[in-house]
Amino acid sequence: MVSACAKSEDSGSSNSGSAPASAGAQVVASASASGPTCSIDQYGGTKIDLKTAKVGFSQSEKEANPFRITETKSIKDEAAKLGITKLTATNANSEFNKQISDVEQMIDSGVQVLVIAPLNSDGWDSVFAKASAKHIPIITIDRKINATACKDYLTFIGSDFAEQGKRAADEMAKALGNKGKVAILLGSPGNNVTTLRTSGFKDEIAKVAPDVKIVFEQTGNFAREDGQKVAEQLLQSNPDINGIYGENDEMALGAITALKSAGKKAGDVKVVSVDGTKNAVQAIVDGWASAVIESNPRFGPLAFDTASKFLSGTPVGEDIVIQDRQYDEGNAKTDVNSAY
Repeated sequence: MVSACAKSEDSGSSNSGSAPASAGAQVVASASASGPTCSIDQYGGTKIDLKTAKVGFSQSEKEANPFRITETKSIKDEAAKLGITKLTATNANSEFNKQISDVEQMIDSGVQVLVIAPLNSDGWDSVFAKASAKHIPIITIDRKINATACKDYLTFIGSDFAEQGKRAADEMAKALGNKGKVAILLGSPGNNVTTLRTSGFKDEIAKVAPDVKIVFEQTGNFAREDGQKVAEQLLQSNPDINGIYGENDEMALGAITALKSAGKKAGDVKVVSVDGTKNAVQAIVDGWASAVIESNPRFGPLAFDTASKFLSGTPVGEDIVIQDRQYDEGNAKTDVNSAY
């Protein structure tokens, strides 16, 4: 157990270049306020004070990239700020069976609230059964579980992933002048982030720039090293590639390393990615990337605010979708320090 310490839905908010009211803070999209809600009477359970509750946080991947580092830190920092002393945090190190085991052990140990960053979107039935029997609210963050809100789990807090893909496609089309050959570095399989960032990009690029052709797709598992290896293969098979869409910044940064090793110059291949890490935004400043769509990992304040409201009897949204800003040549240099 560690003592330490994380807003709901607008599918069309570009929020380009506009920082949230509080630097780096998550901002709930306006459409979320009118969506379905869930109350403690519907979900089951009793009212409790979050500050005295036993809280469990399950991280899906090791803190080896800025998104996971920032996400875990946000949860721990907010718990400390609120005076929550009974926080248990685990890390599945990208092993789904371990994550299920971690969460089930936390349930057996008596946690009263669960915040889960799920590795996969399916396979959670055993957790739902255990949590439901004890009326433990489950808040999922950053990836959505394929289940029923206000029944299997309480709520999802995260981005509109299809919209992120759509916005990345718009930026790619602009960077390429609406024509060229593009590769997609896919995220890890088995979760809705990869699925929706892919479909959003493909649907939009076909709509706005039919002369932009997707000629290569391969998973880079959301990892920099894998992204570099895949990009190296890409450059061998498609040396005339014009653009690379990385479904997260780490893969895109790996691709930029591959481009440099292949003798490419900054701007020869247009790179667009999703996350909003400081290194990726700096790549725009340096000319190696064209745009970065944010996916804000600072879930602590919103996750605990949602839990506190629910446990006090206030209904909360079943889908809490946050606004994401974006970085491009117009704001990267001035806003790089607001990235994570």
